Amino acid sequence: MKSQKILTGMLLALSALSLAACSPASEAAPQGQGNNDGLCPAEGLSFGVEPYENPSKLEPAYRTLAEALSQKLNCPIEVQIVEDYAAEVLAMRNGKLDLGQFGPMGYVFADGKAGAEPLVSFGTADGELSTYTGGIWVPKDSSIRRVEDLRGKDLALGSVGSTSGDVLPRYALAKAGVAENELNVNYAGGHPEALLALTNGTVDAAEINSQTLETATSEGNFTVEDYRQIWTSDPIPNDPITVAPDMDPKLKDAISQALLNLEPETIQEVANFLDVKPAGNLQKVTKETYAPLFDLAKTMKLTEDDI
Repeated sequence: MKSQKILTGMLLALSALSLAACSPASEAAPQGQGNNDGLCPAEGLSFGVEPYENPSKLEPAYRTLAEALSQKLNCPIEVQIVEDYAAEVLAMRNGKLDLGQFGPMGYVFADGKAGAEPLVSFGTADGELSTYTGGIWVPKDSSIRRVEDLRGKDLALGSVGSTSGDVLPRYALAKAGVAENELNVNYAGGHPEALLALTNGTVDAAEINSQTLETATSEGNFTVEDYRQIWTSDPIPNDPITVAPDMDPKLKDAISQALLNLEPETIQEVANFLDVKPAGNLQKVTKETYAPLFDLAKTMKLTEDDI
């Protein structure tokens, strides 16, 4: 199976985990000079984000969100777009991240390996927790009509450990009785790359989640009428923003309250990538919110080697 060589290479690369991009979110508050009863650490706070979209697009969007949070906390925040899913888990476990936004499945591993505690996720304008869906798409004239028809075909997935870009499509294969050695699974490196593999005609099918679909369609990079969706997942609760487990409880509470009170317009740029339009206030979440993802990890017998 093609995925084995690609997966091996990616796992080897994890031995050199590093943070890919850093940007100070705010210069308005001098380091360590916050007025939150002295809660702001001398070095400020670090906020990590998984690279679920092009990092050059994510970084300015998260800087806007982090600047708004920084102003409410009166504490500088550094945004870090990490190398990959495993890098963020490792960074939080090693004390290099105070906050981290994980994909739902990434959070499952971050809970077990780093003790990440979810605080909030992205809300809709009517005050509900937002969700998204995974999907598998093929060209409209393809003979592939259902998951079972993927036998012997080339399927592009996103990144190893991605909820909608890896785990859920493989779960769909398993439910349909299709063994992974019955088709060629290719990890493209991310959601946009999987979509590009399909539009370039280098694969027969590709995972495209609803978030990537919205972004690509709005940017003119994907014409829905030229393709057909053969599978869609159940709704997935959107990414949680988490905090490190050893954080001062008072600081954790201050961050939670500040996040919940961010104005929707300061969140919108990030929310656009998550297909939340228009954005509402961030919504409180707990570990229980993501219980179906913990169940899925058990069902698929996933381990830390799977991210």
